[in-house]
Amino acid sequence: MKKYLIVVDMQNDFIDGSLGSEAAKAIVPNVVEKIRNFDGRIICTKDTHFATDASMAPGYFDTLEGKLLPVAHCMIDAKGEPTEGHNLNKEIDEAVWRKPEVKVIRKYTFGSLALVGDILNDGPSNDIESIEVCGLCTDICVVSNALLLRAAFPDVPMKVDSKCCAGVTPEAHEAALTVMRSCQIEVVE
Repeated sequence: MKKYLIVVDMQNDFIDGSLGSEAAKAIVPNVVEKIRNFDGRIICTKDTHFATDASMAPGYFDTLEGKLLPVAHCMIDAKGEPTEGHNLNKEIDEAVWRKPEVKVIRKYTFGSLALVGDILNDGPSNDIESIEVCGLCTDICVVSNALLLRAAFPDVPMKVDSKCCAGVTPEAHEAALTVMRSCQIEVVE
């Protein structure tokens, strides 16, 4: 039976960069500990946006997200290179790469169908013991990915550790936890 830990967007820009917060900084040690103690496959997502002059995709500010949240974050520059803000937090990165089964998936919007596809391609869903989700931001990318995973794997036990997540605001964090509870995702307090 396989166990998965999904570490959502624990990137510099969400922790101490352009969209960073004290709440995000505060969960880093908890997420590092969760990674170190996890016995199973770890998948990290990385929010990914392109500079306006990048030839590979529409520029961030040309997307709906960029128009509604006009703050450059988690960018790939015009040469296709990730910015420092796109990189995983150093402590998270060190913890993750000490584990034997790790994959990093770039995602280009809040939820990642590639994440769901990766787990589906890993074998039958009746071979999944559990899925746990943690990371940033609870009320945007964590809840989006948790609900995609819940829809794809309706009979797999899922949980979210509230001490390993932070939202845009404390109220938004709690609201997202409430939504996940409503969708039969266990919230560990």
